[in-house]
Amino acid sequence: MSPKHFLNFTNLSKKDLINIIDRGLELKTMVSKPKSMEGKILGLLFEKPSTRTRISFEAGMQRLGGSALFLSGQELQMSRGEPISDTAKVMSSMLDAIVIRTDSQENLEMFAANSSVPVISGLSDVYHPCQIMADLMTFKEVNKNLNIEKVCWIGDGNNVCHSYMEAAQILEFQLSIFCPKGHEPNAKILESSKNFVTISSSKEEALSDASIVTTDVWTSMNSAKQSKEKELIFKDFFVDSSAMNFSKEGSIFLHCLPAHRGEEVSFEMLDHPSSKVWMQAENRMHVQEAILEYLLLD
Repeated sequence: MSPKHFLNFTNLSKKDLINIIDRGLELKTMVSKPKSMEGKILGLLFEKPSTRTRISFEAGMQRLGGSALFLSGQELQMSRGEPISDTAKVMSSMLDAIVIRTDSQENLEMFAANSSVPVISGLSDVYHPCQIMADLMTFKEVNKNLNIEKVCWIGDGNNVCHSYMEAAQILEFQLSIFCPKGHEPNAKILESSKNFVTISSSKEEALSDASIVTTDVWTSMNSAKQSKEKELIFKDFFVDSSAMNFSKEGSIFLHCLPAHRGEEVSFEMLDHPSSKVWMQAENRMHVQEAILEYLLLD
C-alpha cells in the first residue's frame, strides 16, 4: 500500500482539511499532549534555510513523543550526485516520515514516488501547503468557523499564493490577487482555480470585503537576489494599516514570515490590532502535529 503524502492540496478532501485543522486546535489546548508519535522518527531534509518550518516540526514531533533528525542537503550524498530515488529508498527504510524543503517541486515529487513512508512538503518553489494550514487554523481560532468568503493576496504570485489558490478550490472561497504585471501566479494553477481566483486591477478592489489580508516578501527564497529594479516594480504592493480599512470589518492580517518591514509590510503592521501573525506562526507547530497524526495514525 502506498503511503499518504502531503505535497500540496491535490489529494486532500474538504473533510480531511477541516479534520486536520480541528485536531490542530484541539492539540493546542492540551497542557500535556498525547504521545501519539512515540517510537517514531521524523527526518527533515532541508536544502533551504528555515526558522519556523524546522522548529515547528522538530518541536511538534518531540511534544508528541517522537524524535526528529535534521539533515542539510549538503550533508547527503545527493550533493555529490546520488540519484534522488536512491536517497529516498534508503531514508524511508529508516524513518517513519520525511519533511523536505527544496527548490524543486519536481524533485519533491520524485522523492515521494520512491519513498515507502509519508513525505511532507516543508516548502518548494511551487507550493507551501503547511503554511496555509496554519493560516486557516488561525482564521478558525479567531472566528470559531471556517466560513471564509474572500482572501486578499498582495504581492508576488509565489508558492504561498499557489497554495492559497488550491485551498480556495477546496473551501470554495474567493481569492483576490493584486500583483505586479509579470509576477502573476503560475498560469496552469491559475487556470485550474479560475472559478475561485481573480487577478485584481487595484489594491482597493482586492481588499474589498476580504476576511483575510495577507502578503509575503517581494523576493522569495527561490528567486534571484532582490534588485533595485524589483523594488521599484513592487513599491505599491504592500500592506499598511490604511489598507485594512478597505477589508471586511473584523478581518485579520497574516504574513508567513520572515517579514521585511518597510517593504511588503509597514513597520507597524505586524503589531496592528488586526494582525494575527504571531498566533499564525505558533500554529505552524500545532497544525503540523495534526498533519503528522493524519499521515501516520489513520
